[in-house]
Amino acid sequence: MLRTTPVPAFSDNYIWLIHGIGDPRKVAIVDPGDAEPVIKYVSNQELEPAAILVTHHHWDHVGGVQHLVNEFGLPVYGPAAEDILGRDFALREGDSVTLDELGLEFSILDCPGHTAGHIAYYGHQSLFCGDTLFSAGCGRLFEGTPAQMSESLGKFAQLPGDTRVFCTHEYTLANLRFASAVEPSNLDIEAYSARARTLRDQGQPTLPSTLDLEERVNPFMRCDQESVRSSAEHHAGHSLADPVAVFATVRAWKDAF
Repeated sequence: MLRTTPVPAFSDNYIWLIHGIGDPRKVAIVDPGDAEPVIKYVSNQELEPAAILVTHHHWDHVGGVQHLVNEFGLPVYGPAAEDILGRDFALREGDSVTLDELGLEFSILDCPGHTAGHIAYYGHQSLFCGDTLFSAGCGRLFEGTPAQMSESLGKFAQLPGDTRVFCTHEYTLANLRFASAVEPSNLDIEAYSARARTLRDQGQPTLPSTLDLEERVNPFMRCDQESVRSSAEHHAGHSLADPVAVFATVRAWKDAF
């Protein structure tokens, strides 16, 4: 199993460190919004940064990139369709990233919705999905459409269920409160909520989750389920034509929740 370390940043971000398979001291850094906690952690643990992987252009994911490049001389991988300062390798779906120093390879998935050019990195039974998919939630639609985000989440749903989901915010408990409002009879949401509360009470992250879990508790990945459709239609006050319309209603509901 891929070894990872979450480095907390800001109020609820995680900057993921992906450890090399052959040499776990070498790490790739995912979405470094702030350089200082990364520099402090890798120094204390005697780790060797080898690359930066960026999913999208928002400041809390790229704010530390240039500082880390200056400090360690790292190559920067990021989405081709977005302006990423310091990017060396522009990526889009169909591309792959091979990190020889770490013995790692990831395929790239385009996942617009949160931003127009958002990408995800998939490999080693792991999905580094930035702000597209959260545990029990999904990113706000700042630049994309409900149809785009629905398609992006559907793309993730085609991956194996045991894929571990490494999103970049600790939103799980808040998302589960909303998921419970959408599906109050969903026992998987109830059980996951109890487990997540225990983890947070112990100061532990709720992440990573798995795609199998998300498909059981995440309303944004369940828009084809009658329970979610019925709840969305009740909230909207009218019938909804298809899963994309359900998604749009649930996303607007969450935005105001």
